Amino acid sequence: MRNLIVCFFLVFSGSAVAQQAHPISAEQSQQVTAAIDAFLYGASINDAQAHAKFWAPELTYTSSNGTRFGKPELMQGMSESNALAADEVTAWYTAEDLELKSFGSAIIVNFTLVSTQVADQSRETFLNSGVLVQRKDGWQAVNWHATRSAPTQP
Repeated sequence: MRNLIVCFFLVFSGSAVAQQAHPISAEQSQQVTAAIDAFLYGASINDAQAHAKFWAPELTYTSSNGTRFGKPELMQGMSESNALAADEVTAWYTAEDLELKSFGSAIIVNFTLVSTQVADQSRETFLNSGVLVQRKDGWQAVNWHATRSAPTQP
């Protein structure tokens, strides 16, 4: 019985260790941050190629309005769009408070997405979380969740 308990402990303690976050290298941090920044710039100018590159084929996306869909549905909304010139952009998207956690070959990202209106500089914020994996063409999101930020208390 004692051997069974020791075996049980060893099996389950090993899996607990494997699930802990690992330090992210400076190179990984730079690559993931650059991928997010490039995507947000592309989203700001309505660039379908930026979306195609950032979202993985097996993406599951949960939007801030409570709908869930994959890359085909997301890209369908981009099929008729043309990229804008920088002076035609109505809102710029940026990331604040970026947090990265490495779990083996996957990186968990958490950040505040900021949409800044060009006309009046008003800001709207969303809490974004995603799981990115490294592919031959860079980091791609396989899972994403966007939540409208709660109003700040006065």
